[in-house]
Amino acid sequence: MGSSVSFDLSTVFRTAAETVPDKRVMIWRDRRLSYAEMDARIDGVARYLVAQGLGCHTERDQLAGHQSGQDHIGLYLRNGNEYLEAMIGAHRARVAPFNVNYRYVEEELLYLLADSGARALVYAAEFAPQVQAILGRLPNLTVLVQVADGSGNELLPDAVDYESITATTEPASGMPNPSGDDLYILYTGGTTGMPKGVLWRQHDIFMSAMGGRPFPAGEALTSYEDLATQVRANAGIRSLLLIPPLMHGAAQWGAFNTITTGGWIAIPDDVVRFDADAILRLAERERVLSIPVVGDAMARPLVDQIEKGGLTTTNYDLSGLLAMTNGGAPLSPTVRDRLLTLLPNLMILDAVGASESGAQMTMVATKGAQTRAATFTPLADTTVVAADFSRVLSPGDGEGWLARREFVPLGYLGDAEKTARTFPTIDGVRWSIPGDKANYLADGQIELLGRDSVTINSGGEKIFAEEVERAVASHPAVYDVVVTGRPSERWGNEVVAIIEFAENRSATDEELAATCRAHIADYKIPKAFVRTAKVVRSPAGKADYRWAKSIAIGAAAK
Repeated sequence: MGSSVSFDLSTVFRTAAETVPDKRVMIWRDRRLSYAEMDARIDGVARYLVAQGLGCHTERDQLAGHQSGQDHIGLYLRNGNEYLEAMIGAHRARVAPFNVNYRYVEEELLYLLADSGARALVYAAEFAPQVQAILGRLPNLTVLVQVADGSGNELLPDAVDYESITATTEPASGMPNPSGDDLYILYTGGTTGMPKGVLWRQHDIFMSAMGGRPFPAGEALTSYEDLATQVRANAGIRSLLLIPPLMHGAAQWGAFNTITTGGWIAIPDDVVRFDADAILRLAERERVLSIPVVGDAMARPLVDQIEKGGLTTTNYDLSGLLAMTNGGAPLSPTVRDRLLTLLPNLMILDAVGASESGAQMTMVATKGAQTRAATFTPLADTTVVAADFSRVLSPGDGEGWLARREFVPLGYLGDAEKTARTFPTIDGVRWSIPGDKANYLADGQIELLGRDSVTINSGGEKIFAEEVERAVASHPAVYDVVVTGRPSERWGNEVVAIIEFAENRSATDEELAATCRAHIADYKIPKAFVRTAKVVRSPAGKADYRWAKSIAIGAAAK
């Protein structure tokens, strides 16, 4: 399954652009960008960064796994063509881009930019006040590029306008040659702890999650000629309506999987507000093939909107929609069933992966097919290792850690200790073990139990938050739910569900507990149900467990 070439993401895009230059690559608002047009803009961004003296100063073979030899550039942007252009342009300049959560408050933003050692930042004009507030405390941040967005914020004094750099000519010093060893940096969400920068070789993330091994069981690409052949054969067929933010790894992965088949990406006009009607109208108008979502937070509003026309799709012609992919947060059985009732020809693909592992497992649901909750088919390089890291388990051996080998990250930026813990070597093989507990079933399937960091130890029993969330979400009045633990004199910790009800719906604690009882054992049923007007999630739709714990503890104090 190896490759005879070391792929880098800049050359991957350029190969697609040279193969199908006139094919569209992105639709957003009034923009219809072809591969050639976007590639030219990427060249401009890359040339500007090189002209600023940014690039690679120490090659990979001289560094430890937790170290970087490249300058870093933050992408503080909402979705749009500028995100992909800046990301790929940075790779072309051998500068390592990283994702910036645009919901961060000042302290969090300052932490991220300091932790990353950012030398440059591409940011939307709407965030100019936040950037200006912290600049004096980041002496290494010297290159600022501001993207106009209609917010009305003026260009910061030391910044340049993004559009002005897209036509930059090649510097006299020339341009560097990107390498598959160059970094792809993905910061974790920070919903359970402080964000950490995961360092990948570009070749490894490409093979792991960005199209180097076509889904579901395609032959791994071994050369850029293979890639060009694939692009040429599939040009214009595959399309993706991108709702999740590109600051989330799964969105970047989905975009590149589309690009490696010569496909195109559609972005809703409104990238600030989730407008279900506009999203569905875009899917209808452009006959989009696939829509990725992140759990119920994105899927449920779409289902609700479709159902406004009754249990048919007469309000929207979604006959071109063949697949909905879900990752990053669970999709409840209730929402999945509603989708398949409304769109009986739809295929729903649930994918499991992480910033530290790439894609690992999948489950496909179709109308009438029987599926087991949270049970997936692992990819060939994914398995379960023993709880004490002593060995790799065999089917039927039971509970352990979900693990992946071969194409795995180098480590965490600046953290040798955590790198060693998360990427251990077992029997001479290096593994990625981010912290998900899993059960290796006798038939070779893997049941995902949940992230250990949000497991609740209550009364001597280990309870996985995600399992309880699925049970609570099965009540028809529940719109969204996050489950956490809080201190308890009797239980040590007790399970608490933070619930947002659907509009004009409600349920008593007894009714919620009765629904849970049909899916989970009594000891797992929440000891308290806390109502909230809105469940807080990350912009990518992931549960914010730090917020949930604070709400649970606050409710107990009251």
